Amino acid sequence: MTQDFSICAGRPAPVGATFDGDGVNFAVFSEHASRMTLCLFSEDGKKEIARLDLPERDGDVWHGYIPGLRPGQLYGYRAYGPYRPDEGHRFNPNKLLIDPYAKRLTGHPEWSDALMGYESSRKRDDLSYDKTDSAPFMPRCVVVDPAFSWGDDAPPDTPVAETIVYEAHVKGMTQLHPDAQPRGKFPGLASEPMLDYLVDLGITTIELLPSQAFLNDRFLVERNLTNYWGYQTIGFFAPEPRYLHEGDIAEFQTMVARFHAAGIEVLMDVVYNHTGEGNELGPTLSFRGLDNRSYYRLEQNPRYYVNDTGTGNTLNLDHPMVLRMVMDSLRYWVEVMHVDGFRFDLCSTLGRTPAGFDRGAAFFDAVRQDPVLTKVKLIAEPWDIGPGGYQLGAFPPPFMEWNDRFRDGVRRFWRGDPGRAPDLADRLTGSALQFDHSGRPATSSVNFVSAHDGFTLADVVAYNSKHNEANGEDNRDGHSENYSFNLGVEGETDDIGILAARERRRRNMMATLLLAQGTPMILAGDEIGHSQGGNNNAYCQDSEISWIDWENGDDAFLDFTKRMIAFRKAHPILRQKRFLHARERAMDGKEDLFWSRADGTPMTSEDWDDPDLRLVCAELRTASGTPPYAALEAAVFAVFNAGPDVEVAVPDDPAGQTWSLQIDTAHPETEPKTVHGGKVSVSAASVVVLVLEKTG
Repeated sequence: MTQDFSICAGRPAPVGATFDGDGVNFAVFSEHASRMTLCLFSEDGKKEIARLDLPERDGDVWHGYIPGLRPGQLYGYRAYGPYRPDEGHRFNPNKLLIDPYAKRLTGHPEWSDALMGYESSRKRDDLSYDKTDSAPFMPRCVVVDPAFSWGDDAPPDTPVAETIVYEAHVKGMTQLHPDAQPRGKFPGLASEPMLDYLVDLGITTIELLPSQAFLNDRFLVERNLTNYWGYQTIGFFAPEPRYLHEGDIAEFQTMVARFHAAGIEVLMDVVYNHTGEGNELGPTLSFRGLDNRSYYRLEQNPRYYVNDTGTGNTLNLDHPMVLRMVMDSLRYWVEVMHVDGFRFDLCSTLGRTPAGFDRGAAFFDAVRQDPVLTKVKLIAEPWDIGPGGYQLGAFPPPFMEWNDRFRDGVRRFWRGDPGRAPDLADRLTGSALQFDHSGRPATSSVNFVSAHDGFTLADVVAYNSKHNEANGEDNRDGHSENYSFNLGVEGETDDIGILAARERRRRNMMATLLLAQGTPMILAGDEIGHSQGGNNNAYCQDSEISWIDWENGDDAFLDFTKRMIAFRKAHPILRQKRFLHARERAMDGKEDLFWSRADGTPMTSEDWDDPDLRLVCAELRTASGTPPYAALEAAVFAVFNAGPDVEVAVPDDPAGQTWSLQIDTAHPETEPKTVHGGKVSVSAASVVVLVLEKTG
């Protein structure tokens, strides 16, 4: 320590490091610390130039103000207090700590035993105490001024019913793209070639895999792998350093502004259920060292962590200051970074109380009353590994939810599993059993046939089994049941017949996704046939396994996907807020939903119970109860045939209207044509869609 800095009282709010134009206010929460020290570092981050005790404590917020300090200053904390793991306390001032509210980090921890609060040499005994300074191996927090000239930036504010989500990885999208620069970075993702591509594709919303600062797990680094997906957050306010090109958070803000200018919303996949510090044998990087007993949910023996997430720890959202941190983080990304919403990883954990999952838990109540967060899109991953963790359909409005039953149901129907037709019918109409309650709209179901976790769409039709050997876990990781079918050969093949069958099945699943009620989500790369070689758990593959291969993309399937997206946008019947329950409409006495057999007669219970049923025919109309000011349309007739060739009776066409065949996955290049004779030929394993239009 070589420099002198004056420090005065400052303020307890806002929490974090805040530049006010004249200096920087530092405030950090710790209920159980006895002393809190601010460490300042030289411009290159190599030298610790000052240690200053925060002089004031208001409640459990420690704070101080340093006049003359400017943005760019590097800092961290050291927290003093009891080191008694058996009582839940793990204070160790030898460990440099990341500010939970840091707006930028210089990089990532470099793995060393010095990061551990205990002596690693003592057979990983976390009750021991390590005196090694961890600062040489820790990233620095950076004081930033997040002010940004947004100009006339305005969120697209796309209605949920019109939303088409595109789940993407910042690096995976751009690393192999021939024109996106800089590759693997936020600016590259919003470069002109990428924006042109996404606008042309027709998606409305991009959902980014974790982009808050995250950890590279030690066991992965030791295997020469990396945490590619990013589900090990260590900084809830800081953009992930590896995605910054020149280290300025304005790069993220510029990316968002460019997406908005192109009419595309930006959602963030966020991880507030746990942190990257792991269990009792994990490193002391931030929360553990600042106040382990407050930040984490602990077992009855407080030496150990509740592990409802499968990652070693669970954040304690029952603590008001931890909940405040999460809420402050969410508001920061909306108000300062201008994102349009969030997808919450393992969201069941966020609603878990000592009595189990509670849709009225503190987190949900806090979000639902928040004037900022109620204006953005909120999507829950409705499960975790804890007791009673699967909660599909149980979340309160306005949350939408990932619907894995849609994924599995669609895959199994097109694979030809027996008895799957009734389930497909449920999925096509918005999974009402799960979502039609509490005033929730049909758009609550986020439908997908593939996501980052699992097989890509191309691999669903090319592999019977997972092939995760590259992950270094002897193929034990990842789901074993993928409801996939390789159509005769495992993996790549030159067989023309098999390739044609795979292509048609991909068209069938993409068509099913974009014809179903709910909110569709497409996995980035599926539209051009991206394969991961059968790896269904590529969380550690920052490699060509995961990166989208643009050069060898399937242009024909891309064209089909564009056409299906455009078709969905053109037909409001496919994206209704109200559920379809075959109820009569006041306007004309017609039912809003009619299920028929191939001969056009109504389906019976015996038909639905037939395990060999492979044909689902649905006539869809504007839902009963839809107000007259809503977008209205006559009817859409969709046929989903997982069986052999069949002649299907077309519903009667009223005077002045005719049925037009618009989609046929067996003949994807067929132009729209009027159907004559009251029947339509539906090829084996195909989807056919007709639209009722005015004659002429």
